[in-house]
Amino acid sequence: MELDPRGQRFAATLTSIVLVVVLATGWGWLALAQTVVFAITAADPRRGPYAYVYRALLLPRLGPPAEREPVAPVRFAQLVGFSFLAVASVGYLAGLTALGVVFTAFALLAAFLNAAFGLCLGCEAYLAIKRLSRPRSA
Repeated sequence: MELDPRGQRFAATLTSIVLVVVLATGWGWLALAQTVVFAITAADPRRGPYAYVYRALLLPRLGPPAEREPVAPVRFAQLVGFSFLAVASVGYLAGLTALGVVFTAFALLAAFLNAAFGLCLGCEAYLAIKRLSRPRSA
């Protein structure tokens, strides 16, 4: 399965907006909602809430993508986002605001880099791990 990279950048843009609101307000429940979005999208990127919005509103206007990207790195990136926002949610909801802020800020940095520049840190980490875990040929 392959994905439209424009959809991933759109999702990163929406994620960035949500995370800016979380940082500005300290709303732990919103952080938790974004954590759920990451969990759903990590399970199946085509079924993530932002993917549905992209396909319904933008894809008909943009037309088919010129290129596609593999799903495995995207799933890994969503799992990393889930991990960071899970910690942030616990921080905010447990009254450990500094923990929430730090982990939300890291997640925002990754989402913003993807939204603005198409640089998916989680995807790059996935590819690096794959390269490092390959058996070396003699």
